[in-house]
Amino acid sequence: MGTRDWSIQEIARLAGTTSRTLRHYDEIGLLAPTRIAHNGYRHYDEQALVRLQRILLLRELGLGLPQIAEVLSRERAEASALETHLALLREEQTRLTRQIASVESTINALRGGEELMAENMFDGFDHTRYKEEVEDRWGKKAYADSDRWWRSMTDAERADWQQLVSDLGRDWIAAAESGIDPASDEAQGIARRHVDWLTGVPGTPAAVPGGDVKGYVIGLGEMYVADPRFGANYATSDGSTRGAEFVRDALRIYAETNL
Repeated sequence: MGTRDWSIQEIARLAGTTSRTLRHYDEIGLLAPTRIAHNGYRHYDEQALVRLQRILLLRELGLGLPQIAEVLSRERAEASALETHLALLREEQTRLTRQIASVESTINALRGGEELMAENMFDGFDHTRYKEEVEDRWGKKAYADSDRWWRSMTDAERADWQQLVSDLGRDWIAAAESGIDPASDEAQGIARRHVDWLTGVPGTPAAVPGGDVKGYVIGLGEMYVADPRFGANYATSDGSTRGAEFVRDALRIYAETNL
């Protein structure tokens, strides 16, 4: 690699991030600057750029910063690691391409007054990708019940449900970033909505009469922190896991108080 380097402002602009984020990565040992100039500005060389690209790719794949640090510490060959990332990105690209084609087909059919082809409308929208995991955690009946419920919904009902999930995620992140106490009325109000949402999904332990709703809610909160796929839904602007930790704490307080 060459000897050229870039200032923190240049890197932030090129990578579509902020100088604050890059300084945070330095503070937690994820991405150190190559050198610090006499004026105090951080500078990054080509090797640092490759590492930053990997960090951003792993963030896009839903990993939290602690998990990214662990991945980077295990892998030394950047080119080989990037090949793995590239394969994952291509899988995601294929899925998005299928979704785009599916939605375009629906739009064209609606505008042209044509009959909708139901078998084509949900290509790329795979709600079954967690089937084995759900069955392992909660049993085959849990997956079968939830799958039956999902398939029985109309498109409008699915859209409403997805909007509910989106609103919950947005409100959780806003609450976490505001610095309020997880035990506050505002946070507990969101926790109540979250539990109402969970108990409305057939097949989950929260929806089974006599089920351990309290244990289920507390366990899910812990999973939001432990599993980066779910924690990414509550990621705050600094890229940390504090959003998921806030949700976990608020849900635990609500469950221990009300369930």
